[in-house]
Amino acid sequence: MPSHAHAALIIVGHGSTLNPDSSAPTHLHADSIRQSRQFREVACCFWKEEPSMREVYESIDSEVIYIVPNFISEGYFCQQVLPRELRLTGPITHRDGKTIHYCDPVGIHPNMTRLLLQRADEVAPSVPRSETSLIIVGHGTNLNENSTKAIQDQVKLIHEGGYGFAEVIDTYMEEAPFVADWHKLTTAPNVVVVPFFIADGLHSFQDIPVLLGMEKETGKALSQMDVFRHNPIEMQGRHVYYSSAIGTERLMADVILDQVRDFDLKHAVDFDSADSSDSVQAKALANWLAEGRNVIGQVHIVESGVSVPSAPSYILRHIEDVATEAITLKTFHEPASAREISRVDEAGEFRPIKTAPTLKRGWQLELGSLTELQLALEFFYPAAIGMAYAQEIGTLNPVPLRDLLGRQTGMYRFANGINDEQASELIGKCCANATKCLRRIVFPLDATQSLSGTATSKIGDEAGHDAGQSNSIPLLCMEACNHIVSAARKVARENFESK
Repeated sequence: MPSHAHAALIIVGHGSTLNPDSSAPTHLHADSIRQSRQFREVACCFWKEEPSMREVYESIDSEVIYIVPNFISEGYFCQQVLPRELRLTGPITHRDGKTIHYCDPVGIHPNMTRLLLQRADEVAPSVPRSETSLIIVGHGTNLNENSTKAIQDQVKLIHEGGYGFAEVIDTYMEEAPFVADWHKLTTAPNVVVVPFFIADGLHSFQDIPVLLGMEKETGKALSQMDVFRHNPIEMQGRHVYYSSAIGTERLMADVILDQVRDFDLKHAVDFDSADSSDSVQAKALANWLAEGRNVIGQVHIVESGVSVPSAPSYILRHIEDVATEAITLKTFHEPASAREISRVDEAGEFRPIKTAPTLKRGWQLELGSLTELQLALEFFYPAAIGMAYAQEIGTLNPVPLRDLLGRQTGMYRFANGINDEQASELIGKCCANATKCLRRIVFPLDATQSLSGTATSKIGDEAGHDAGQSNSIPLLCMEACNHIVSAARKVARENFESK
């Protein structure tokens, strides 16, 4: 594949507000591609986690952007939600001086067949394929007819490809044929079940085992378990082998790159006008530090000032650990460690809102360059540096709450059915500084009026953790998060039912 050192790659995942493992594969594939240095920038964004699809653009300096959906099918999300949220007009979008290439989702790439066969052989080694039924499990939905097509295509390819399985069938969680009926749909003594999901998250690791009958109730998340699961499991007089989700395969990073390459070939992309200048956001960060602005959220940054090559250039700590003896803190040295540090709180509970005032203490992160610092802060507070810089230069475009609620579809399409008072009350309650979120809101209620009531505590220079601190880099909120959308939907539903 030709070099894309001038361009940014954005990998879009679903994410979760409940399961800490849903976004993990997307991040890991991004790490792998970032380390290969094939792109100038590599970022992730999510439907249910931070940064959102609107915010992620604020993290990107490059004028050329490739977007690859880390989704299994080209159904509802890839054809409706992602284009809407990412403001795409087609495969190639020109907007705000940038050229955005929207690639196909990973799940429909031809190489997925090879990964499926590899995963089936890994989970059931030495088990004859001729005595094995292969079940590929998907979610299923009535929102888009293409949601099951990727799985059906794989079943057809494997069945007709002469790969030797006794049976190859597709099953789903929410539409027929149902995965719960696996024992009626198969006849071989061995059954290999491969979840055609991106992550070992809520559905593939917790829900489907219950539907199969492997578990009586939804258990812990994978990251809270010591082992994946022991295979085989004897059920219904058969040996069942349950694999991890196909999206966790490390070679999925290659599939992401394949989709970029295929896009270039299909659309005859020209690389002549490439821009590979240094990151303006990194320069802004360096300037802020030079001005003494060394706090962002609950993170304190110290420039070591040591010229020894092996010494760290930056040392990060929790603001409440600044005066703590280093020997009592657990020391990390990689930017990605920030992602793990911020994943759970002191009690080990998942932190879906990274700007919540619940960042755990007891760590020290030593980094060797400004680039590493910028990446680590991106993991602590996604898109925060980009939004702060955009506000400083006057290019930040906050999205009114009504605009956000008004563009929702699917189960959230009624979210805008709340009145103005309810909208401001939701913000005040769901975004409270002390317990919910440290961000300062910069979006209005609509094009003509600001938020009011309890929501005013989140607006202006006096709001958020950066209040009154000249040494702070602000945490801004340019658009309400999905937690607000969910809360609005609930209130709107109550309004409807009360009529």
